[in-house]
Amino acid sequence: MISGAVARRAVANATLLDWLPVAVVPPILVADAAISAAGNPITVVNVLAGIVGCLPLALRRRVPLHALFVLVTGGIILVLWRLHPPNTVVLIPMIALFELAKRGDRRRSLWMSVATVPCVFVSVVPFAASSQLISIVVRNLALCLLAIAAGDVLRSRELSAGRMAAAREEETRRRMGEERLQIAREVHDVVAHAMTAINVQAGVAAHLLEKDPRQAYDALRTIKHTSGGALRDLRETLEVLRDPSQSAPLGPQAGLADLEPLAVGLRSAGIAVDLQLGSVADVPVRVQGAAYRIVQEALTNVARHAQATRVSVSVRRVADAVAIEVVDDGRAPDGVAGNGAGTGNGVRGMVERATTLGGTLEAAPADGGGWRVRARLPIAAGESAVR
Repeated sequence: MISGAVARRAVANATLLDWLPVAVVPPILVADAAISAAGNPITVVNVLAGIVGCLPLALRRRVPLHALFVLVTGGIILVLWRLHPPNTVVLIPMIALFELAKRGDRRRSLWMSVATVPCVFVSVVPFAASSQLISIVVRNLALCLLAIAAGDVLRSRELSAGRMAAAREEETRRRMGEERLQIAREVHDVVAHAMTAINVQAGVAAHLLEKDPRQAYDALRTIKHTSGGALRDLRETLEVLRDPSQSAPLGPQAGLADLEPLAVGLRSAGIAVDLQLGSVADVPVRVQGAAYRIVQEALTNVARHAQATRVSVSVRRVADAVAIEVVDDGRAPDGVAGNGAGTGNGVRGMVERATTLGGTLEAAPADGGGWRVRARLPIAAGESAVR
């Protein structure tokens, strides 16, 4: 375990990696010269020449390309002159070229391949026998080009891996952003509707406490029911933040069949509600959840801002979509322009829910006065989510 940790630290040490070839290659050159009949005698001067000839490898990541070519070629000539290892001297340019190709780009690799040809000739011709000149040049040139190709392939793979990692990170950030936005919408819808309902019912209870205690009691029961449901929904939504292994809620539990309680809440506040719900039983859960939240937010705005006395809600299936229309006889919500844009989160949240499903939503003044919210949610969005 200790040796493994030492090895990992060594790999992470850039300086050690720079000098590693200077420590490893000279003994190989000396051994090659010693066992080869063509090698020069092993003397102190010749061994030092082998070490000095490998010193340019320590600079392979620090000096410009042309300077490294000159230094490496000079080192090769020095090693061939003093040691003359016939088989392993090609290790010096191979290491340098591999590193340069790995840290460069495709264009530099091509230029290096072209420049390697004369360098090999310059370093081999003075020391090779004429009978072996062509074979040695071809062998060394092939090994050098192989080193360049290996470095370029490794660079390409690392670059591809980096791009894939960046793409995964970007996708993770995008999904996290979508989940945070979805959680924010859920919290806003739950809290805004519950607080509005509680505020309205509390006003009713205070007004009728002495005149009609029974109706005041019913209003207090509605407050208790609404607050309990809001706390439950908040608890489920916030549980996602406590447990990172969970994903954002796939959609609210309520569906289009739960619109009637929303209408009852507004009626108890003195607002006449005309709810028209078409045949939507086969609408996917995801689309039903978004439709419910859009209607809920529209009715919440009616109760909070519109000062309306009447509101009509129409939800029906039209061809391949769910059409929603909520029209009241009040006024526009505060902070909302005539085109439906505003600074609040309510209209913005409705638009986001619709566009997430590939649908549309418009909030604008109605033709005969009042305010209208009109949305269209494609059925296919929910079906594709299920598949």
